[in-house]
Amino acid sequence: MQFDTPAEVATGLEQDGYLSDDALAAATYLALRMQRPLLLEGEPGTGKTALAESLSRILSVPLVRMQCYEGIDATQALYDWDFPRQILHLRALEAAGGADAEDAEKSLYDPRFLLARPVLQASQDSPAVLLVDEIDRADDEFEAFLLEVLSTYQVTIPELGTVRAATPPVVVLTSNRTRELHDALKRRCLYHWIDHPGLEREVQIVRTRAPEVSDALARQVVEVTQQVRGRGDLLKPPGVAETIDWARALTYLGTTDIDLAAASATLGALVKYREDSEKVRHALDQLLRA
Repeated sequence: MQFDTPAEVATGLEQDGYLSDDALAAATYLALRMQRPLLLEGEPGTGKTALAESLSRILSVPLVRMQCYEGIDATQALYDWDFPRQILHLRALEAAGGADAEDAEKSLYDPRFLLARPVLQASQDSPAVLLVDEIDRADDEFEAFLLEVLSTYQVTIPELGTVRAATPPVVVLTSNRTRELHDALKRRCLYHWIDHPGLEREVQIVRTRAPEVSDALARQVVEVTQQVRGRGDLLKPPGVAETIDWARALTYLGTTDIDLAAASATLGALVKYREDSEKVRHALDQLLRA
């Protein structure tokens, strides 16, 4: 699918159930047109990962996800060799009467034994959406490696040669800003900060993603959630995903108007730490009366 304006991007995302504001639609549109990675930063639960997932669906291309973590290295991002299958191959050669040692060694590095990791897979499957999730969890060395890959969109495999993406993949990087990313990586990307939505937009998101929730209940849920989110003393304030889960949980219990008992019974859908749960539970009566 080709988009000619940011408004078309916003419409396409909305039809897939993802509601973006004008600024995010514009940033996404420019990333597609300029073939630049899109770096999304923001609090957890604001829809960064969901944007990449929605993009893959509206573009009708595969989504290749690379979840970053402390200690991830180039091997986890590029490729590896399927060692057990290589051993079985050698045993099969021996059983068949053996082969020249040099030929046997060359046969081990056949594409059928190659395990493509996300970056290589995205290059091979291109056009595709490559989601580099939580890049801030990786270390500096991995960030430098990723910058090099994003500059060329090609992967060199010594035994097989260079794999180039016929069409550069759409790259979306997300960060919860647990640490600052290097300027070099930021310069390579288009940048957008995703904030928590306002009241009306969050109500619309809940109604879109959970149509079984009534409009009145969705509004009550969002009003309380935004109060909880604004407390400033929680280990993990609820994101939009938690808002949707809470609205669904209340609906499945047959709740039409939030009361103290229903809110307390379903609080585990909204907050996910014991300390947060205790703080919110003690303030529920006040929150529901606000």
